[in-house]
Amino acid sequence: MSRLSVRAPLAWFGPGRLVPDARVVCDGGLISAAGPASEIARAEREIDVDGFLMPAAADRHVHIERSDPVAVLHGGVTAVRDLGWPANRIFNVADASELVSFNGPLIRAAGPILTAPGVYPTRAAWALPGTGREVTGGLEAAVAVRELAAAGATAIKVSLNAEAGPTLADAELMAICDAAALAGIPVTAHAQGAGQVERALGAGVQELAHTPWVRLSDDVIGAAATRMRWVSTLDILSFGRDTPEIRAALDNLRRFHDAGGQVSYGTDLGNAAIPAGIHTRELLWMRDAGLTNEEVLGALIRSPVVRDAPADLIALGSNPLEGLTAFGDIRLVVRSGRVVIG
Repeated sequence: MSRLSVRAPLAWFGPGRLVPDARVVCDGGLISAAGPASEIARAEREIDVDGFLMPAAADRHVHIERSDPVAVLHGGVTAVRDLGWPANRIFNVADASELVSFNGPLIRAAGPILTAPGVYPTRAAWALPGTGREVTGGLEAAVAVRELAAAGATAIKVSLNAEAGPTLADAELMAICDAAALAGIPVTAHAQGAGQVERALGAGVQELAHTPWVRLSDDVIGAAATRMRWVSTLDILSFGRDTPEIRAALDNLRRFHDAGGQVSYGTDLGNAAIPAGIHTRELLWMRDAGLTNEEVLGALIRSPVVRDAPADLIALGSNPLEGLTAFGDIRLVVRSGRVVIG
């Protein structure tokens, strides 16, 4: 693959790094240089874009086989994290996504969701058999984590959906978190129902796969802000409508953000009418929760533009720092130094 350089009249490389007349050089799937065009030599192939250049997006909560990977990529999302699918399907797809020939985003995966016997997601209408892995007892829970880590899981997802039935016992949840810590991978939780966020905090869960949609106390919000990341997934609570769930989630996320909590963009793609690619309405909800436009962009991107970062870029027709609806006009997508559209 020949080296590629992309030049734009304005680029955002990451928080606080707005660069007029910028050039980014992609070499072997990585960024080798980035800065003012006058300081960066052009590559063998150069693209001039009439628009706003920035890092491509990562969606940190998807169910990719319930969507169209091509549309996801063409919509500006070059990396996704699948948070619940059968191991015998999703890890093969994730391996395939590493290939240059794969027409879709890079896929990282948790594999099946660890859960108590007979409950969510094992009976969910959307889930294929094997989307949930039932565990009983701390030993079995720890074995499941080790097996998933060996299969390539980059996160362990647990179901704490008390509204659907019994959940993992505290001993099982703590065994999962301990085994995941030894494997060096995070635990993310679907926490639904009274007291489940508190249980996740107590066990050492590092991330919530959804912004909680039942109001949390300020004490719980404060503790979560110091120990957890939250994945947004706001629009699944509203699909553009005003609902009690979206109002509660926005209030929780606003207080979490104000307390210094880390927020990441995620859509739960594969859930109902969530569109493939960058979902502008999700971004607008995040702004409604108090994030600035630049903070929304920071939560959205896979990585800032720095040397040796993935060569994943998008160009828009206008500046999203001035208006997030700019993501409705994507003019260039580059994944691993390869031009996908543009």
